[in-house]
Amino acid sequence: MGVKIVETALRDGHQSLIATRMNTEEVLSALPELDKVGYHAIEIWGGATFDACLRFLNEDPWERLRKAKKICKNTKLQMLFRGQNILGYRHYADDIVEKFVEKSIKNGIDIIRIFDALNDIRNLECAVKATKKYGGECQIALSYTTSPVHTVDYYVSLAKEIEKLGADSICIKDMAGVLLPQTAYDLIKALKQNTRLPIELHSHCTGGIMEMTYMKAIEAGVDILDCAISPFSSGTSQPCTESINFALKGTEYDPKLNIEALNKAANILRPVRTKYFNNGTLNPKSLAYNPNILTYQVPGGMLSNLVSQLTQQGHADKLEEVLKEIPNVRKDLGYPPLVTPLSQMVGTQAVMNVITGERYKMVPKEINEYLHGRYGRFPAPINEEVKKKIIGNDKVITYRPADDLKPEFEALKKKYKKYAKHDEDILSIALFEDVALNFFKQRELDKKPIKIKLEA
Repeated sequence: MGVKIVETALRDGHQSLIATRMNTEEVLSALPELDKVGYHAIEIWGGATFDACLRFLNEDPWERLRKAKKICKNTKLQMLFRGQNILGYRHYADDIVEKFVEKSIKNGIDIIRIFDALNDIRNLECAVKATKKYGGECQIALSYTTSPVHTVDYYVSLAKEIEKLGADSICIKDMAGVLLPQTAYDLIKALKQNTRLPIELHSHCTGGIMEMTYMKAIEAGVDILDCAISPFSSGTSQPCTESINFALKGTEYDPKLNIEALNKAANILRPVRTKYFNNGTLNPKSLAYNPNILTYQVPGGMLSNLVSQLTQQGHADKLEEVLKEIPNVRKDLGYPPLVTPLSQMVGTQAVMNVITGERYKMVPKEINEYLHGRYGRFPAPINEEVKKKIIGNDKVITYRPADDLKPEFEALKKKYKKYAKHDEDILSIALFEDVALNFFKQRELDKKPIKIKLEA
């Protein structure tokens, strides 16, 4: 049986390369052909797609999902779900998590990939139970990183807990593209020996090694690979779907994808990519290999956001300095994996440390909350000197952060009944309150007929 492929261009591909700016029309344009390719699944939702639809594109992300489901008759649709963070940047109450899972599945999602930035199993439990309850396929992701504590044994132990939790499959989520070929082989071999679950590998090409890593993963017995169709592959995105398919053709690992459908889909998406290249959204830096990433461990989306952030502030020349500071901040904070929301938090702190010229002179409130234990368990001991500078002698919680959160859904439903037409609207407000409200207010204005006063 060949290796299965998950297509990522319509979620992570454009999130990593063009800051998730592909609109719904562009996403849907290639779906009829992609649905004929023979993928295991198409990743189309979650991550930053939800936020970007509301904040930048004036679109309803739920509508995108419903339209995609109508087109995809042959292929499962997959989403990325940040455990208790859902798709936002804080922990949400259990009732919001469960309702979001329910509505995601009802509106068209088949597979939910659930992860926690700190690999804190407690932050996965609610989303996993809800996925199983509403009939979805549950994949739990290991947030992969390297540090003195993140060893093969660490991930094997985590995988065993994940299997007990009820996962249908495991994903090695290498968001920074730092998984080395031999490490991938050793890790996947160990996971296959210690769990019965299918193993999927997700990574990025940023460091220039990922095709080699994918081949070693295949040799070790990986079941599924995340790839992106050529117009939105490579650079800070995933390895190219067509190239991986050609490399494995005629072997025991042959994915046997429909090349004709792949080519047609690529031809549809190529002008879309050109559009974003020409308007400056696709930065050439995001397409170049950066082997230093193997040291800095910066994910693709985080790198493009750092470039944008520093450019806007007039500090584009500080990028290398910020990249060197990121590993130092990670160490201070107990080696959190650089994945949303921790990647943004660590990146912002590194930028502040460099620009102010004094480490931890300015600290985002999210870092403050992290040090209070509000995001979950620290992977490793944190720098006590840094902790004292930021939160003094404050108590750090040791229980599941969401245990402090009261149910939110019904209160939000009552508060915003004027603007919300469906439960899905309430969920949009729960995650991105001000942004969603602006979108709904504009939606109402767009519906109102224009009154023209005629002269007598």
